[in-house]
Amino acid sequence: MLNEKELIRGCAKGERAAQRVFYDRYCRRLMAVCMRYAKSVPEAEDMLQEGFLKIFNNLKSFRFESKLETWMTRIIINTALNHQRQKLYLLPMVDADDVGLKENEEMSLSDFHFAELMVIVQSLPDGCRVIFNLFAVEGYSHKEIGELLGISEGTSKSQYSRAKNLLRAKLENVKVKYGKV
Repeated sequence: MLNEKELIRGCAKGERAAQRVFYDRYCRRLMAVCMRYAKSVPEAEDMLQEGFLKIFNNLKSFRFESKLETWMTRIIINTALNHQRQKLYLLPMVDADDVGLKENEEMSLSDFHFAELMVIVQSLPDGCRVIFNLFAVEGYSHKEIGELLGISEGTSKSQYSRAKNLLRAKLENVKVKYGKV
C-alpha cells in the first residue's frame, strides 16, 4: 500500500493506477461534503468530479504544509460554491434587520439518523443550505461567508437564521409524522 506522499507523487506524474487508488481512498469523504451542498446525488457527483479534476491538476503544488484532506476539502467546498454561486444570485436574500435572529436556540438532533438529516438539509433553499453548511458545518464566520459569496455579513446571518428556522420546522414535522416526539 502506497503512503500518502508516494500516492501524491504518482498522481502528480499522471500515473493512472495511483490516481485510481487516490480516488478510491478519498472519494467517499469528499462525496459527503458535496452532498451537503447539493440538492441531489447527480449534482453532488458533478461537483465531486469537477473537484477531483482540480485536485489532480493541482497536486503538484501541494506543499504538505497542511493535511491533505484539509486541502482537498477546501477545493471541494470551493467547487461546490462555484456550482451554487449562480443559483444564489437568482434568489432573494434578506438582510439581518428584516429577520428576528434567535442565535442561542438549540435543536435536538439525537432522534435522527444521518441520512434523515442529509435529506432535510438538502431540502433547504440553495442560499440557506450553502450558508448553513459554511457556518454550522465548516466553521466559517459570517464575515468570511460574506466575502466568499459576495454578500453582506447581515445577509449571511439572516440566511443562517432562516435555515435554522426551516430546519427546526422540518425536524418537528418529521418528529410528529414518525412519532419521534
